Amino acid sequence: MPTMTQPEPVPQSTVEVTGGVDTHKDTHTAAALDAAGRTLGTAQFPTTPAGYAALLAWLRGFGSLVLVGIEGTGVYGAGLALHLHLAGVVMVEIDRPDRKARRWQGKSDPVDAEAAARAALAGRRTGVPKHRGGQVEALRALRVARRSAIAGRADAQRRMKALVVTAPDTLRSALRELSNRQLIAVCAARRPDRDIAGDPGIATVIALRSLARRHQQLTVEIDELDALIAPLTEAINPTLCALLGVGPDVAGQLLVTAGENPQRLRSDAAFAMLCGAAPLPASSGRTHRHRLNRGGDRHANCALHRIVLCRLRWDPRTRAYAEKRTAEGMSKKEIIRCLKRYIAREVYTALLSPRPSSTPAVPSAA
Repeated sequence: MPTMTQPEPVPQSTVEVTGGVDTHKDTHTAAALDAAGRTLGTAQFPTTPAGYAALLAWLRGFGSLVLVGIEGTGVYGAGLALHLHLAGVVMVEIDRPDRKARRWQGKSDPVDAEAAARAALAGRRTGVPKHRGGQVEALRALRVARRSAIAGRADAQRRMKALVVTAPDTLRSALRELSNRQLIAVCAARRPDRDIAGDPGIATVIALRSLARRHQQLTVEIDELDALIAPLTEAINPTLCALLGVGPDVAGQLLVTAGENPQRLRSDAAFAMLCGAAPLPASSGRTHRHRLNRGGDRHANCALHRIVLCRLRWDPRTRAYAEKRTAEGMSKKEIIRCLKRYIAREVYTALLSPRPSSTPAVPSAA
């Protein structure tokens, strides 16, 4: 049973309710405010379908529910956000309170829930949460496994290189000149005598064999995941996949960043800011300039960077743009930043139009 604290009932016909939810693994704490910002009550609910339904019914019990601010819709609040979306509730994503506010107000679940409700009521947060019930969510799950496999494979290769450096002279001489592919094949095929694993040379061979076979297994796993990801990205958004420099991996990352409902992003500028490709103003007095944006989704920023590098090599229009900007005195890094912003605009258009139109596309500025 949820634990609740609330004042005397208020006539529901006159109350517009704004809710706030502080999410956790096992429980969610909710707070309800009226239009004037007065606290109507707080309550705690379990993170189960029945708990989500009870939380929504509790909020609606105070009056007309107009908005709910949720902290952590992509993690612990994902299930609640999906439940509220299916119920037609308007939601906004709330960041955790800043440190200054926590120092003055203290820290507890009811305090955080009330802070989320106040942020939603005041309009300080307007971001719409991602929908997590479609093909993009399936793509995200596959990419999580793929990214982990790639990291594990790279780590295994680095550790093999380190073992070769410190191996006994005879073994090091036999392996140090091999390419990465040859090293993995040779080490995976070794058959060391496990009965003398106490010998440093034999132990090194056993370790290299184990790492090489792990590398091979992860390569097979990555190939299997790629065989699922490529057709899925094409089915979700063929327009995006058709852009120059956009392969299945890049397209998958951009789709996951935008979410199942890319229309939640109000403009291409908002998408560029989400990807960390929008320069930030850093002007003061007579100085007018912009600085590099180091925020946003860095994986999406990396995807845009890869598109830029591909087009700088293969796209005549992009190369002509780079030559023009170079003649104007811009550095290569500055040119790449400008190209990222142009490509973010093109990607945003493709995200909103997943199916190719019958009319020819307008060439991009990049």
